[in-house]
Amino acid sequence: MKPTLMGGLRVKMFAPDPRDVTFEKRGFHAPSAEQQANLEKVGSMFLTGFGYGLIGRGMSDIQSALEEVEQPFRGFAYEGCTMALAVRDALLPVGRHWVGDFLEGPGKPHVYMAHIGVGWAMARLPGIRWRAIMPEDEVLRWLALDGYGFHQAYFRTDQYVKRQHQARVPLFQPADYAGRAIDQGIGRALWFVNGSEVRRVADAIGQFAPERRGDLWSGAALASVYAGGTDPADLKLMKDLSAEHLPHALLGAAFAAKARLLAGLVTPHTETAVRVWCDMSVEEAAGVTEQAIEVLFDTGGTQPGYERWRERIRQDFGERS
Repeated sequence: MKPTLMGGLRVKMFAPDPRDVTFEKRGFHAPSAEQQANLEKVGSMFLTGFGYGLIGRGMSDIQSALEEVEQPFRGFAYEGCTMALAVRDALLPVGRHWVGDFLEGPGKPHVYMAHIGVGWAMARLPGIRWRAIMPEDEVLRWLALDGYGFHQAYFRTDQYVKRQHQARVPLFQPADYAGRAIDQGIGRALWFVNGSEVRRVADAIGQFAPERRGDLWSGAALASVYAGGTDPADLKLMKDLSAEHLPHALLGAAFAAKARLLAGLVTPHTETAVRVWCDMSVEEAAGVTEQAIEVLFDTGGTQPGYERWRERIRQDFGERS
């Protein structure tokens, strides 16, 4: 895709250095060359999509470029693309439309990853511009905080993982729930920080306060299914290590199943990982998340719809255990 003059300028201003997503630059643990290569390629394909979003002239050429990305990594390219489109919206004083057009068009089957991509943009933009890029969906907009949490743990690992910092994001209400949505993103990042080595992931989660561990397990399990990087035996070990947080982990695995199924990106690893975690097919696990959506029609309680949805999924898996 050839950039316009403005597209090229945006690339110079906002495109990260490709080395920023290497284990060497990040200082992440690498248990094997194969696991490292898988997770580094995730980062590389994210940046590829980010580039397409910065220079794309319209939705058709952006979609054409994204669909060329190989299937296992295509969702990450869509995630990166949405981050770039959110940046473009933030640069416009009026007439913001890029993220909205993307979610209504080529990004619609990738709606979960797209909302997460908006969270990446939040992490790179001043808070005063967050309202300019926030998607309208009252439930899925919480996934932006998942993306925000992942970004912070991935790029500010000492602060968010080693020192376990909890950020304040007053734009989201209730404010006391925002940290939980962020923690799911931090949990996903722990899969990368620890090179998809399940014992290290479990040990890292165990260093956090007990009340944070459930959401961290949700994120870590989601990443183990969506990003991959390990074999069925290790996934079984990870499931065992989740212990009392298993319903949270199953929630994450089911979310990954739903995201890949909706986008048409189910891989052999997806099938295997969901079978190990949930003891059901990708379609069945995704179905659990769909059936739980009925709670969104209940406006009672103080928790946001996103958390009522997550809680129902956890309950459903708890009843099946």
